[in-house]
Amino acid sequence: MVMIVGMVVLVALFITRLGGGETPVLPENITLPDGSAPDAVTFGSDWIAIVSNDQILIYELATGDLRQTVDVLR
Repeated sequence: MVMIVGMVVLVALFITRLGGGETPVLPENITLPDGSAPDAVTFGSDWIAIVSNDQILIYELATGDLRQTVDVLR
């Protein structure tokens, strides 16, 4: 019985942790280039990094200005 409950808990944890898939929410002052969709968003103290299809875009958090672009090779 304990093993069955443990397996149910593990399956529930896997579903809740890995089942996400929703698009990250960006601040309103950040505008992505056409054709880009955010895959991941990371916040720093005064910057925000957005991983898109083939680039990492780093923006100023306060102003929304693009600080740096890093191309990702696939």
